[in-house]
Amino acid sequence: MRTTPLFLSILTATLISAGAVSAHAADGKFYDPSNAASPTGFTTNYEAFRTVGCPNQGLLGTPCKPTKEADTDGDGVVDSKDKCPNTPAGRKVNADGCELDRDGDGIVDGDDKCPDVYAKTADGCPLPVAKPAEAADYTAAPTAPADIPRRLVLEGVNFNYDKSTLRPEDIAIIDQNAADLKEWGDIDVEVSGHTDSRGSDKYNMGLSLRRADAVRDYLITKGISADRLTAKGYGESQPIESNDTDEGRFKNRRVELNQIKK
Repeated sequence: MRTTPLFLSILTATLISAGAVSAHAADGKFYDPSNAASPTGFTTNYEAFRTVGCPNQGLLGTPCKPTKEADTDGDGVVDSKDKCPNTPAGRKVNADGCELDRDGDGIVDGDDKCPDVYAKTADGCPLPVAKPAEAADYTAAPTAPADIPRRLVLEGVNFNYDKSTLRPEDIAIIDQNAADLKEWGDIDVEVSGHTDSRGSDKYNMGLSLRRADAVRDYLITKGISADRLTAKGYGESQPIESNDTDEGRFKNRRVELNQIKK
């Protein structure tokens, strides 16, 4: 088999180059394989032979392990790509290695005491708004109100037509009313029952009393003394809404709690 002169020339040049690289390596001067114009950042020879630039390695020797790029400030962005290489430890940075500024006020998040509020101040927080001075009140002090008996309408506690049983959805309201009664102290209370205008006066008087009794009995189970509670029916005599509409009649079918004055 004949070897062409061209092949011998290429092989000779390659071996000479390898010997030169080894010689430089022995002297402690290594070949720099970087090439900024290359898509990979390295020379073609380095990509083909990873021994180029490695100490004590021939051209066809074992490739050396790639060295890890330095990250001086430890922010996760290597120095060659870090536009802010001296970021304080622990700060969050963007892809360029510079600290974040979420609100865009020019103060990085690590120094911004209000990092989500735009404010061109020293600490990144808005200046406090001065509270306007209150105008002097020259009105006379109100006189003490007369001792008016307490009255509590059980808002939302209504009855279905011709019924005196408590609806399940009203129990929570009555529970709160029981708590309010306890805050009233040791006073006597009239549990007043009411109806709408349908039915005879006599029938409605009995129906309103049964409704008052239903609420009174429940309040007793919640710890209100029976001696404090008196049930009374008023029939249709005290409407709070018009009896001409379904809504008005529904609101009139109610129970109230009234303090008994002594």
